[in-house]
Amino acid sequence: MTTTPGTTPTQPVETVPAGTAPVRAWLPLVAVATTLVLWASAFVGIRHLGESVPPGALSLSRLLVMALALLALMRGRIPRLPTRREWPLIAAGGASWFGVYNLALNESERRIDAATAALIVQIGPLLVALLATFFLGERLTKWLVIGMGVGFSGVVIIGRASSQGDNGDLTGVLLAVVAAATFAIGVLTQKKLLPHMGALDLTFWYAVVGAVVCLPWAGQTVSVLGDASADTLWWILYLGIFPSAIAFTTWAYALSHADAGKFALSTFLVPFITALMAWFLLDEVPPALAFVGGGLCIAGVLLTRRKPARRAS
Repeated sequence: MTTTPGTTPTQPVETVPAGTAPVRAWLPLVAVATTLVLWASAFVGIRHLGESVPPGALSLSRLLVMALALLALMRGRIPRLPTRREWPLIAAGGASWFGVYNLALNESERRIDAATAALIVQIGPLLVALLATFFLGERLTKWLVIGMGVGFSGVVIIGRASSQGDNGDLTGVLLAVVAAATFAIGVLTQKKLLPHMGALDLTFWYAVVGAVVCLPWAGQTVSVLGDASADTLWWILYLGIFPSAIAFTTWAYALSHADAGKFALSTFLVPFITALMAWFLLDEVPPALAFVGGGLCIAGVLLTRRKPARRAS
């Protein structure tokens, strides 16, 4: 994906002895830096495999590897079975965020470069804020409306830049928007489930549901993997283990030991890390206008986070 970020903020970290405080203070920073680099590398890896592995086969194989890697991280612990009330949300979140998201993003990156796709996916938090007003009863504020306008104007600019470039088209941009929308749906379901379910358990079941969504491409997956080169197989293993299973774990650790809001804003660095990686590894650079549109997308998300001024008593 893939994908994008997703755990829930937890209570502030407890005070630790003076001798261990300096070490623990650095661990969340290392964890979040690891997460950002791994997430950025996923866009590059998907772009690299786009020519040789179809979207369905890549999605299914990556999700199966991810599920197995999560089981390994649990060290033999069996994930808790969801309750009847949790299953509908898990089905919706896993199908959208892990299923449709991967399919849409994988196809998108066959059409547009990795950094442009990463820029567009950044409107995901904006869509989360919008959907939360309908499904979670949150207020539709003035800043949310303004931020939506600014953010979507950025998508229009990216679409125009990509449709005119040599390495992209408008369909690829729209598919990246679909990926951002399914990410938003997944985050909303996650927000409802995480107070009652562990992050690793929830992520595992999301991966299982996403894999079930991709089962129609099982035959294609077997055929592709049977003829795949060692380089392709290693990239698929990398995508399933590092940007998926491990990055979710390091992100959860970072948010549970430091300020969630500060680290959540750091995800805006992902497109720019992606651009640097794509430049070095793939020798591709997105259109200059795409960065302008990406800046507007990020500005739109930041505007939605502004709080309405409180009236004086």
